[in-house]
This record gives sequence, C-alpha cells and structure tokens, in this order.
Amino acid sequence: SKAEAMQGYNDDLVMSYSIALWVRDTALRIQKDKNSQQRMIMDSMLKNRKRPEPCTLAIFGASGDLTQRKLSPALWYLNQQNLLPSSFAVVGVARRNFNDESFRLHIGSALKKFVKKVDESLLQNFLKKFYFVRGEPNDPDTYKRLKERLIALDQQEGTLGNRCFYCSVPPHIYISIVKQLGDSKLNIENVDQQGWSRIIVEKPFGHDYNSACNLNKTLLKVFEEKQIYRIDHYLGKETVQNILVFRLANSIFEPLWNRRYIDHVQITAAETVGVEHRASYYDSSGALRDMIQNHLLQIMCVVAMEPPSVFDSHNVRLEKLKVLNAIHPFDLSNLDRFAVRGQYSQRENGTTPSNGYLQEPGVPKDSRTETFAALRFTIENWRWKDVPFFLRTGKRLPNRSSAITMQFHQPPHLVFKHGNDLSPSTLTIRIQPEEGISLSFNGKIPGPDIQLGKVGMDFSYENTFGGRTPDAYETLLLDCLQGDSTLYADRLWIEKSWELLTPIIEAWQAPNSGLIPEYPTNTWGPTESDNLMEKEWRKWAII
Repeated sequence: SKAEAMQGYNDDLVMSYSIALWVRDTALRIQKDKNSQQRMIMDSMLKNRKRPEPCTLAIFGASGDLTQRKLSPALWYLNQQNLLPSSFAVVGVARRNFNDESFRLHIGSALKKFVKKVDESLLQNFLKKFYFVRGEPNDPDTYKRLKERLIALDQQEGTLGNRCFYCSVPPHIYISIVKQLGDSKLNIENVDQQGWSRIIVEKPFGHDYNSACNLNKTLLKVFEEKQIYRIDHYLGKETVQNILVFRLANSIFEPLWNRRYIDHVQITAAETVGVEHRASYYDSSGALRDMIQNHLLQIMCVVAMEPPSVFDSHNVRLEKLKVLNAIHPFDLSNLDRFAVRGQYSQRENGTTPSNGYLQEPGVPKDSRTETFAALRFTIENWRWKDVPFFLRTGKRLPNRSSAITMQFHQPPHLVFKHGNDLSPSTLTIRIQPEEGISLSFNGKIPGPDIQLGKVGMDFSYENTFGGRTPDAYETLLLDCLQGDSTLYADRLWIEKSWELLTPIIEAWQAPNSGLIPEYPTNTWGPTESDNLMEKEWRKWAII
C-alpha cells in the first residue's frame, strides 16, 4: 500500500541518516585519536629537547619590521613551548625614543598583530623579559649603556654573562656595530665573569665576491668564526631540513639519488608580488643576488651533498662546500646557455592591470636590474656528472611557491603501445606555501586495454603531523642559543658562492651585455629560460 511504501521510504531515510551519523562520528573519533597521538609525539619531542643555557639576546634594530614580524613572534612561540632558557632576557637597541615600558608595549602590539592567538595574562609575563637601550649604532656611549644593562641583567635575571647579539640591520650598519662590540669587549668570551658571546648577521652578506670577503675579514677581526652565525631563513624551513632525513633515514630513496636514475633537478622560488616598498634595495640587488646566491644555492647544496659521517655543523658544512667546489665554472663566452635574466613588463589587458618593473615607484626608468633569473649548474663529481641543476626565481610569476623537482630518467625500453606518451616520473619537495613531498609516476588506468595515466602520492606536513609548523626563525634562533651552527652559512661557503656568481653579475652589468628580455606579469618568465633545458623532454615544472 501507499502507506507501507511511505513507511519503508521513511525507514530508509532514518537508516541512511543513522549510517551518515555513524560515519561522521567514526571519522571524528579517528581524527581525534590521530590528533591526540600527534600531540603526544610532539610533546614528547619537546620534553626531550634540551633548553639553552641562561642568556640575554640583544637585538640591534629592535624597532624595525623584522623584529615585529619574525623575531618577537619566534620568541613568543619558543616561550610557549618552554624552549627558551630558564633565565632569559631580551634587550632591544634602536634609535627610537623608547624606554622599557614603551618598548614592551611596542612588542606586545606586534605580537597581537602577527601571532594568531595571544593570551593576555601570558603576554604580560612574557613582556617582562624585554628591556630597551636607546642609542645610535656608531655611538660608543650606546655600548657603554648596553654593557651596563647586560651586567645588571646578569645579576637580576641570572643570565650568567651569556650574550647573543642579533644584527637586524643592513650590512653597512652592522659593520659599525661589530667594531663597537669589539671596542666594548662584548665580543670576549669566558673572561671577567662573561660567558659565551655570539653574533647573528642577516643577509645580504656581501654584494659580490670582494665585498663578501671584506665583510668576513671585518667580522673575524672581532669575533671568531665559531661565534658568527650568518642567517639564511630558508635553511630553517621544515621541508629543507627534512631533505636529509628523507634521503638518509629511508633506504628506498638514497640509492636513487644519483646520475643513474635522475635526469635533472629543478629548484624554483616563485613570487607573485613585485618589488613593492623595497625598490631602493631591490634595484641595487636583483633576483640573482636576492635569492639564488643564498637561498636557492643553499638548497641545491643540501640536495646534492654527500651523506655526512656525523650530522653536526662541521660535517654538514663541509659536504655542502664540496658541492660548490665541484660546480663547473660558467663559460662566459656562451653565457646565454647557462644563465638567463628577465624583467617583468607592464600588463594592461585583463581585469587586473599591473605595472612593469620600470613603472614601479622608486625604480629608475633605465634600470637594468633583473627581476627573473634562471641558471643551469653542472656538478663535476661521481654522483652528479651530466645531471644539470636548474635554479630559477622571479617576481610577478603566476604562483607563490617554492619547490624542488627531481625528474627521473625514462625507462630504457618502452614496451607499451602508448609508451611514447609516458610522462616522466618526478619527486617534488614543496617548501612553501604548503610543505610536503609528492611522488608522481605512471600507472594503468582501469579497463580492458592498457592505458597509462599519471598517479600521484602526496605527503603533507599539516595533514600528517597537524598543529602549527614552526617558523624558520624559531628554529634558527633556538639553534644559535644552543650553539648549533649547522643551519647557518659559514665563511668559506659564502665566499665560494660569490666567486661562482660574480662573473655572471659583472657580465650582465657590462655595457655591451645586450637587452634584458621582458616577460608579462603572471607568466613564468622570459621564453629564453626554456633554452636552458637543451633537451626536448625537459620542461620547467608547473608548481
């Protein structure tokens, strides 16, 4: 009957609804158990991690953007995880007319802006660790006041005379800071109740080979090499650190990490933005100096290095330097085969017209600065002979993303009917914005015929481990406080990287270097960059 049919229909609806609720509740319970397990793992790791010794962190340029956006949030998160020293203080040094109280308000305002959730009661206790010394970076009186405050904090906070100086300022300013620290004897370790002394310097570390060598000489007149920490925030990113773990903690990957299986390697750092408010800096730098000399070349060395005998700063740095020493010098007579530059041009069509580089405020109308650079490196050693490494970076590209793509050789003999259409297998390590690893390979599409299709296996840090991924500055600050320089650049690496790239910079700056290729905004750079690939099956990865 109709009534029975309706009753059966309603019973089915109730049953379907009950099943849906059960599926939902089961999924939530599984996710809850998974998150709980992840939290237990993370809590166990944090408990087992050794906290640094008591110390004071002095930040020069403490009123600037880097301190607000990166350093103070990094310290906040380290404090929340109980990873700061038991006795710890921060001394800001800047020209601003702050005192302790107004500096704390300044830091508190920055934390509320750049940290997702700030508990007010925890914030006030945290801000009590912050102090301020006003002064000019080249004024000796500034360092007298700083030294007096540091000595007082040793007594007040129990920081034991251990000091870390962070130069959150341009190089031409931190040279004065380094000299004044030396004159004030703040560089000396383990004398007159003074503990260790370390200094962190920000990039750019040099403008070319000679300037980098001069900067190193200036630093080494005051500090020993073991006291100097040249920061590169890319090395603090979780995915970059995981490259060696991925290779060396899994026996299925390291045997493939060589010329026998890998056709080529691509490393890309793409930005969608233009120069924005950094025109004065960027026009004197360019893409090669700003990204390739430091960030991308460091990543290439991490990918290409031999396994260190021990995972410590000396051995890791040694193996990275060996990679640079094995790079074949560029043939400047055929530079276009190895290096391509470009400038983004004005784009007026479409819904969002944008300026070209030469139309950006603050950029000279005749500027020859590159906003895109792509280089082809060859590493002359047993592992990587004939395996090119392609590095590229640019502004006003379609996506904001950084990734390493390793393309494997095609099978030596293709036995399938549609074998000529095979896509190459690739391993992609995503650095940003979503950190993870993807493996792409060929598989059979279900059906009676053998049809091949692309198959992807994807690992996401966020989905697997959950929680918040630590910012690079958290890792690097904590490492410095612990005296671990593994993820910092050393003098020899810096100088060798500039030795390799300075000839290209000089060739591009020469009056007879020709026109700079243009590329429209929201494209993947000038078409000339495709010529670097040489072989038709090699193409830039879309990331």
